[in-house]
Amino acid sequence: MGTDLKVGFIGLGNVGGKLAGSLLRNGVDLSVHDLDADLVQSFVDNGSKAGGSPAQMMQECDAVITCLPSPAASDAVVSEMIPHVQPGKVWMEMSTTDAEEVKRLGALIKERGGEPVDCPVSGGCHRAGTGNISIYAGCERETFEKILPILTTMGRRILHVGEIGNSSILKVMTNYLANMNLLAVMEALTVMKACGMDLGMTFEAISISSGTSFAHETESQLILSGSRDVNFTMDLVMKDIGLFQTLADRHDVPLELSPLMIEMMKDGQRRYGERAQSDRMIERLEEATGLSITAPGFPQELIDDEPEEPGYEVIVRRGES
Repeated sequence: MGTDLKVGFIGLGNVGGKLAGSLLRNGVDLSVHDLDADLVQSFVDNGSKAGGSPAQMMQECDAVITCLPSPAASDAVVSEMIPHVQPGKVWMEMSTTDAEEVKRLGALIKERGGEPVDCPVSGGCHRAGTGNISIYAGCERETFEKILPILTTMGRRILHVGEIGNSSILKVMTNYLANMNLLAVMEALTVMKACGMDLGMTFEAISISSGTSFAHETESQLILSGSRDVNFTMDLVMKDIGLFQTLADRHDVPLELSPLMIEMMKDGQRRYGERAQSDRMIERLEEATGLSITAPGFPQELIDDEPEEPGYEVIVRRGES
């Protein structure tokens, strides 16, 4: 499914660069912008246009995508674009951000006749580069239909989740679960090693069991290889789990696991650095036990070997009214 829309992409970091790469690879009319001029140049060398500035991109593009590291960064970029928003222009926020903040910025876009979309991704950085990642989209249905060709170029499974802000709530929840699963599998692997179990066999035992998870199937491999480089740093984990805790606090939900995970991650940052790779949390257990949680035959990096296929909308199950 192609698109005739002119697309701007702002933020060419770990995830953004891969998503923008999928658009470029599939022939989308693409302009890019990043504070790192070398990243912009690499896209220009491969056929993209240099966007110049967020303001210029909103003027020249039909849809502008932002994929930035913090709510403050999104605020700065969107504030620059807002004076140039006209009816029919689309802003697509792909950053992991606070739901209230994306609603606030979305309202400013709507005031000028623009169409805001809250559309973060989920499914691992390695899938962002192959067009196989999943995307949530919070926006008006008419807007969703308009941008679906863009979304299905960047992702495999696309879920329309209703109004703007819903995507951010769901994304924060999924990241909370992924990080909780990761810490649990680290403890599981360490206990199995202490019991004398072969960790390669343990990996397979978990993979075929009711105890498996996305975190196990991906990050356990990087833990066992000794790479511990998942392209996701502890400061980003802290942002995500902090946002989830904020949601719980805002709605008076008393959580027990979440505060414990936050304290564990803070300890990891104190030991290894605020921007250490999140998989290095296994080293806390290695240091405490004297065990090496490694095994031969596992990869140094995650590679998505699924062939790229056109994306599609995931249909929500509805009961009869």
